[in-house]
Amino acid sequence: MTIERFEDLDCWKQARILANLVYDLCETRSIGRDGRLRDQITGAAVSVMNNIAEGFDSQSNPEFKRFLSYARRSVSEVQSCGYVALDRKLITQEDFRSLYDQSELTRKIIDGLLRYLRAKRTQRAKRAKPA
Repeated sequence: MTIERFEDLDCWKQARILANLVYDLCETRSIGRDGRLRDQITGAAVSVMNNIAEGFDSQSNPEFKRFLSYARRSVSEVQSCGYVALDRKLITQEDFRSLYDQSELTRKIIDGLLRYLRAKRTQRAKRAKPA
């Protein structure tokens, strides 16, 4: 499969699921009534998607890797906010587990793409060395 658009990337698809999960929690659970936490966690979740998209469209592997690392950090921010929500009893343990698991899946796929891009750079460097 050829990746032609950011929407083709599995990590972006999983980030989209994560963002929708966060929004669903904010609409149906007490976390939605804590404006600061709600804004922080939704912003972080959207940031995961946006950084993947923006990095893909940078047309440069070093830039793409940089934006993927930003997306990865935003995944951690979602998880950290999830802990606050759990500790403040704004979400259930089950909600937290769902949020955490989707975050981990998203991060693993981002990490896989980062490994691929790094390996691609290494392969190019090996081919460029004179014999």
